[in-house]
Amino acid sequence: MAFLQLHQIKKSFNDAHIIKGVDLEIQKGEFIVFVGPSGCGKSTLLRLIAGLEQISSGNLLLDGKDITYAPSGKRDLAMVFQSYALYPHMSVFDNMSFALKLANVPKDEIKAKVERAAQQLNLTKYLEHTPKQLSGGQRQRVAIGRAIVRAPKVFLFDEPLSNLDAALRGNTRVEIHKLHRALGATTIYVTHDQVEAMTLADRVVVLKDGLIEQVGTPLELYDRPVNQFVAQFIGMPSMNMLPAQAVPSFSAATGGRLPGDGFLGVRPEGLRVHEKKNGAAGVPGKVELIEALGSDTLIHVDIGGLQLIARQNERTPLQSGDDVAVELDPSVLHLFNREGRALAAAS
Repeated sequence: MAFLQLHQIKKSFNDAHIIKGVDLEIQKGEFIVFVGPSGCGKSTLLRLIAGLEQISSGNLLLDGKDITYAPSGKRDLAMVFQSYALYPHMSVFDNMSFALKLANVPKDEIKAKVERAAQQLNLTKYLEHTPKQLSGGQRQRVAIGRAIVRAPKVFLFDEPLSNLDAALRGNTRVEIHKLHRALGATTIYVTHDQVEAMTLADRVVVLKDGLIEQVGTPLELYDRPVNQFVAQFIGMPSMNMLPAQAVPSFSAATGGRLPGDGFLGVRPEGLRVHEKKNGAAGVPGKVELIEALGSDTLIHVDIGGLQLIARQNERTPLQSGDDVAVELDPSVLHLFNREGRALAAAS
């Protein structure tokens, strides 16, 4: 039996239907990431699980117990918000121990739990500091520590790294990953950042317009998206999507499996761009932009008005305005019908 079960969860605000019937099973110890565009319902779904919003219909079970209408404080969950929500006048120790004090936990036990969490989060030397004396990353770790000391059945994270700069996001993401492995805790994490989703998750839940589009491991979603939306949402840069008739020689590489009204998808790394020479294979195009990222190079190419992006590991002598030839790897193509549903692979 799944540890956390969502059965036809729906949420409406008056006539606005935000969550439209979500079914999901989460196993004990899993790290699940909700990802999707702004307004897709990912944070609302997390708040429904937390009990911060009331479920309109459906059932929510935790460890076999129905908690659909249980108060948030009785669900044995702990939530870490985008804002740190720390008490500014309290020390780090007092912030982390506050919920335990309210629950009348013995002082010795509180001290042991806070010190253990502080050690895990490298906060031991900051326990007597107030939040204003800490960096943004340290404050977020305090917020995480406040959740850890409660030893909940499920940790809920609502875009916890959004307020941090790029370097801190990377460091804190690694810390959260290590912490999850050390605690073995069941975790649900909301983000709009694909890198966070791909690097943290055991499974990713892709949401759109209040519905689940696909659930799978990061590489399953990347390699076998079920539709155009998932294909183009997962991966950076986005998958190149071509109407079947746009580049006949590319469509021919599918061996006749691509419908005439369908779409051909190819990831940037599935395209090769080289200097156009007499007799060179490939479709003619023109370089519009080179993004030299150091380890990778992104080449933006125009093929008859169609904009494509190719990724290559090596650096390139090509420059904007160069005439080039573009080839694709037929073993990594994705085929979609007119409705955008994935078809069998071309290879």
